[in-house]
Amino acid sequence: MTDIEDSVPTDNGGTAAPDLFEGMTAISAVLDPDIRAFNDRRVLTVYVDKDRTEKKARELAFLKHKAQEQSFSIVPVPRADLDALTSGTTHGGIAAACSDRTLPLLADSLGAIRPDGFYVLLDGIEDPYNFGYTIRSLYAAGADGVILPPRNWMGCAGLVARSSAGTSEKMPLYVCEPAGAAAAFKARGYRVVCAGIRDSVDLWEADLSRPLLLVIGGEKRGISRAVMDAADLTVRIGYSEKGGFRGSLSSAASAAVLAFEVLRQNG
Repeated sequence: MTDIEDSVPTDNGGTAAPDLFEGMTAISAVLDPDIRAFNDRRVLTVYVDKDRTEKKARELAFLKHKAQEQSFSIVPVPRADLDALTSGTTHGGIAAACSDRTLPLLADSLGAIRPDGFYVLLDGIEDPYNFGYTIRSLYAAGADGVILPPRNWMGCAGLVARSSAGTSEKMPLYVCEPAGAAAAFKARGYRVVCAGIRDSVDLWEADLSRPLLLVIGGEKRGISRAVMDAADLTVRIGYSEKGGFRGSLSSAASAAVLAFEVLRQNG
């Protein structure tokens, strides 16, 4: 089989297209057996640039081994077809159609929440790349899981996986309305800490000991008032006075600063 359009359903045909993951980093994350406890996504078909199979011998050997374990097909295709299927030319000659991932409701998953954990509630991030970069920072800092509002960017899972370097697939994710998530964690003995300015304390003076639910908002909408009102503490990131910066960091940059301070204090 060499015709991508015959093997992958598209939106133009009225059928929902499988999530497309581009590049080995994102695809390898889906193939990782360690994520099976919380991630049911599966690789369905891998597409490989047929003119680069020799250069991709190592990757293909890995994929063939995984294909036998997880029962997916590997299809050589022309580079032009691969470029047309993907969102750009940064796929490195490999892409994969994957199944959907079930995002469990937080209310049904409270038994999986660690009693001494570090979780993050993302509220109001409006850009899928920023969303992916944010999860990447949180994963690197050791967050135990991320809570998302019902409307989130995981509908663009392939794009998010690429921008997060695959960590969006390796991170436990739960869905809940923000105010409900804050209440659920407080009921389990967690402190809720929001990133903000009003009535805030400097990050470097704040107690960020576990168990902790950190709430990070988007640059435009920020954190909802209901969640801010439920917070035990609001922390701010102090900026240099040089140049009189009055803006805000991206969500990903804020997440990196905040999450690594949590890591430092609980290290």
